[in-house]
Amino acid sequence: MLEILLARRFLLGKCRLTGDQLCVIGSYYKNRSNETIRGKRCENMVGAMLGDIIGSRFEFDRSPKTKEFDYFGRGSMYTDDTVMTVAVADALLEAGPSPKEKKTKELLVRKMKLWGKRYINAGYGVRFYDWLLSDDESPYGSYGNGSAMRVSAAGWLYETWEQTRTVARWTAEVTHNHPKGIKGAEATASVIWLARNGIGKEEIRSYVEQEYHYDLSRTCDEIRPNYYHVESCQKTVPEAIIAFLEGENFEDVLRTAVSLGGDCDTLTDISCSMAEAYYGLPEELRRECVARIEEDMLDVLKRFEEKRIARKKS
Repeated sequence: MLEILLARRFLLGKCRLTGDQLCVIGSYYKNRSNETIRGKRCENMVGAMLGDIIGSRFEFDRSPKTKEFDYFGRGSMYTDDTVMTVAVADALLEAGPSPKEKKTKELLVRKMKLWGKRYINAGYGVRFYDWLLSDDESPYGSYGNGSAMRVSAAGWLYETWEQTRTVARWTAEVTHNHPKGIKGAEATASVIWLARNGIGKEEIRSYVEQEYHYDLSRTCDEIRPNYYHVESCQKTVPEAIIAFLEGENFEDVLRTAVSLGGDCDTLTDISCSMAEAYYGLPEELRRECVARIEEDMLDVLKRFEEKRIARKKS
């Protein structure tokens, strides 16, 4: 009864809850979570990478603006979104389960530059590309959606919402230290964390609106006609969350995100990172994704999954 009461009061706007307090009502949705994820493999970052790969050929306003399209075709490839998702995961794995800010930020900078230079033609934005090749390690005030597309590892690794949000903020601040860039990363990681802890979509919607003040009242049908390529967090993350909230299963979220258009690989990356946490990942799509990324990326995925399994057992 406590869980139901808290859920109702929260939805009615009569109380504010932290992410960890939301987990008090998580057990109320446990059956839903178990049922929808049963039989679907959660690889923890493959959803984001898959969204990037499928969305890549529709970037720069080439979306079909419909849910009817082939997943893979000429031009389907991983981009900077996948490379930086791997870089962040690599850094957070090395930072350990109780990361300290200074060390973690140093690792993030080192790994981003390492992976970025290794895959220098992955399609980085101009300012990030300059930062990659520069000896300067200072952030440059960006509010671009790059902070949100690379953050999914933070949504999966940590037990508490406070730690998830803190580390997500660090992953943004090393480059995207504008408040809107930080907010995009925190919101994305928070939704992943809430989704994997069994929180229902209406609670997630209410939480994001209250905590991050994104307008999630629009529908995808309202967004789609006039939505165009834009690379800011404030015009990508809310739309990605709305696509996730509207989707009825993982593939429906994916198709909905692509149908919106805009910065399609990044928007779909963000939506699918949330959808994987909520629904799990269809095995056929998982296989397609891992077949399209590099061996060193797969090694990070393997270490990431092993670390999460070890933490669950401890």
